[in-house]
Amino acid sequence: MSDILRELLRVSEKAANIARACRQQEALFQLLIEEKKEGEKNKKFAVDFKTLADVLVQEVIKQNMENKFPGLEKNIFGEESNEFTNDLGEKITLRLCSTEEETVELLSKVLNGNKLASEALAKVVHQDVAFTDPTLDSIEIDIPQDILGIWVDPIDSTYQYIKGSADVKSNQGIFPYGLQCVTVLVGVYDRQTGVPLMGVINQPFVSQDLNTLRWKGQCYWGLSYMGTNIHSLQHAVSEKNGSGTQPENTGPEGEFPHHFSAVISTSEKDTIKAALSRVCGGSIFGAAGAGYKSLCVVQGLVDIYIFSEDTTFKWDSCAAHAILRAMGGGIVDLKGCLERNSETGHDWPQLVYHVGNEGATGVDRWANKGGLIAYRSRKRLEAFLSLLIQNLEPTETQT
Repeated sequence: MSDILRELLRVSEKAANIARACRQQEALFQLLIEEKKEGEKNKKFAVDFKTLADVLVQEVIKQNMENKFPGLEKNIFGEESNEFTNDLGEKITLRLCSTEEETVELLSKVLNGNKLASEALAKVVHQDVAFTDPTLDSIEIDIPQDILGIWVDPIDSTYQYIKGSADVKSNQGIFPYGLQCVTVLVGVYDRQTGVPLMGVINQPFVSQDLNTLRWKGQCYWGLSYMGTNIHSLQHAVSEKNGSGTQPENTGPEGEFPHHFSAVISTSEKDTIKAALSRVCGGSIFGAAGAGYKSLCVVQGLVDIYIFSEDTTFKWDSCAAHAILRAMGGGIVDLKGCLERNSETGHDWPQLVYHVGNEGATGVDRWANKGGLIAYRSRKRLEAFLSLLIQNLEPTETQT
């Protein structure tokens, strides 16, 4: 069902437009950066508005998909609740209304009567977006709609989004922080098996026109289902090396030498950092945003994204996982990999998306509890893990 993927591309671009509008339109930007003085009753308004932007993007995705594919909305899941309480104590459920005027009225209630901001937001929400990829026109694939579930992270790396650093220099193409680290993530998975099938990563802030100060973005997608694997970087990969591997890194008889590159969180454990420094040397890059770090792997900027903590969630990883599957890669559970007994012959434990963590509540139910490793090449993953395990302290592999 490539029609669903086409629509996901379109709504992800609409989501990116909302994210850009909140930074580029004065009435909205003032709300995003506003910091109230101590003692004022709504001193966390900037965070409140960020939550509104998040929820609005999530609802736009959900309701646009429902309009095109009736019945799908009940299987679209995300981090944000769409219920707000304003300064008058009114409880408001945010829904995308059928007309722009109705949306203005609803947003005005959430924004305590700020008509200017409500009108600016409603305009971009109802603006039609034409967005497609010719590669998708060449494929027709039938995936039953009733098996599909969708994870949405409307604005990943919200701290970077609010901070809004625009003049950050990249390190070998990887941005350590800044607006480039902000992503819109939409991942589709099989609700029966938990396997990711389709993914869209929209990067709203890629390049800025220095005259108009307006941003342009980039969209990445992938589809992997029943032997069909297709992704947006297909031509770039085939032109580069014909297979998606990196031949310049191969040694005698096609073996991989012991040189890897990895992107990590700045909060990564010291034990993991120490082991990585022995495995990767100087090719370790820090970056913000789980979605962006996964995207660095998709783009081929690094071999591996590794994270040992349990603070990423299904909505952070599902989109990239589907794209990486289409490229011959995936995302595995780090703890499961470290505990894996190679003699049993069990496969590397891929993340799945249909079941929550037993006994956990709230967002923790959907946490990637064992950490994760995202990769593009299975051979590179296997060689990397072999070295990582050798270089980790014995206690670390057992925790």
